[in-house]
Amino acid sequence: MFDTLSGKFSDIFDRLRRRGALSEADVNDALREIRLALLDADVALPVVKDFVTKVKEQAVGAEVLRSVSPGQMVVKIVNDALIEALGGSPTPLNLLAPAPIPFLMVGLQGSGKTTTSAKIALRLKTRERKKVLLASLDTQRPAAQLQLEQLAQKAEVVSLPIIAGQTPLQIAQRAMDTARREVYDVVILDTAGRLSIDLALMEEVKAIRAAVNPVETLLVVDAMTGQDAVTTATAFNEAVQITGIVMTRLDGDARGGAALSMRSVTGAPIKLAGMGEKLDALDEFNPERIAGRILGMGDIVGLVERAAQNIDQEEAEKLAKKMAKGKFDLDDYASQLKQISKMGSLSGILGMLPGIGKMKQQIEAANLDTTVFKKHIAIINSMTQAERKAPDIMKASRKKRVAAGSGTTVQEVNKLLKQFDDMSAMMKRMNKMGGPAAMMRQMQSMMGQGKAGRPPF
Repeated sequence: MFDTLSGKFSDIFDRLRRRGALSEADVNDALREIRLALLDADVALPVVKDFVTKVKEQAVGAEVLRSVSPGQMVVKIVNDALIEALGGSPTPLNLLAPAPIPFLMVGLQGSGKTTTSAKIALRLKTRERKKVLLASLDTQRPAAQLQLEQLAQKAEVVSLPIIAGQTPLQIAQRAMDTARREVYDVVILDTAGRLSIDLALMEEVKAIRAAVNPVETLLVVDAMTGQDAVTTATAFNEAVQITGIVMTRLDGDARGGAALSMRSVTGAPIKLAGMGEKLDALDEFNPERIAGRILGMGDIVGLVERAAQNIDQEEAEKLAKKMAKGKFDLDDYASQLKQISKMGSLSGILGMLPGIGKMKQQIEAANLDTTVFKKHIAIINSMTQAERKAPDIMKASRKKRVAAGSGTTVQEVNKLLKQFDDMSAMMKRMNKMGGPAAMMRQMQSMMGQGKAGRPPF
């Protein structure tokens, strides 16, 4: 997400930094490029105009143009403007209301609304210790109610029993009655979607909203739909006054304009971001961190939080000790791959590292994603214990057997073994050089120690 926009911004700011002193004409040229980059990223035209105007007002001031590092000052101004456009600060779900608290989920069909309902239920259960009831009001789509029931089972929360023939309004009222009677904290009502906005959909949602008076009316929009997402948000906001937005597929390769347009167009904050298919792949939407990622500054805090949630600390420490001693086998390699896979797609992880923008495309071209990790794990699982402990014994006949057992090719087995050999060799060099810290110092020295605190890429 935001890769194209981030790359363009990076090029613009690199040119500004290299110039040293800036004139008003230099800033205007940069703003023209920023305007085109935002429009190309599918940001709504009124939002682009407002954004560029705010940046220009501050960026052409004397204190900026005559400062020691005017290029850096312009970057900061753009960063602040991005944060403001994205909502300013994180906005949590509203849980400050008498139980049971109704959450109404709205949006078009295919936006990920049903899965998002289950994700929110899991988040509230695990992080907020809330007792959650899920209820599907979707009587339009075949098996929609059954889908939510299955997702509820995976999230280990309760779903409202299905009664055939009830209308969406009757299901909503039964869900609230059940929640009051059985003392639930939150009721998540998953409404039906349509392939496009129509009168019947809006009237149905309005009637349900009037009946349950939801504390949160959350619009679920697919970030991949670009300007269509903004149109959808505007229509739903006019009909039911949405209180927040959940953007799905923010881990995809969309241009990102919808996220930058939403707050300005609707006045409602983006509260959560779907970052993958798994039920726990739902993050708080943090404007400051998103702005940092767009400008190539990364999101180290987010990366640390994701690692803390997904990585087994005890297992990681054991692995680190083995690596330090140079005792690292294919079982350990498989364990390492599993830990990384839990954190989501590799491209998503890379996007959280500062300064990685220009290297990211090269790394992705090497086909190093979690799908490759799964293939490597399958290959390792097809080996005997002896082969995992001593990969050197892997000769032609053994490689054929492992390839057949893992559904891969001998070439793929060879590639895995080569990567493992390279990693083992790197660890041996690290230990000879005094460990990881010493190797990092040597690398910094070889790379000229970067530039004035900036990453050397």
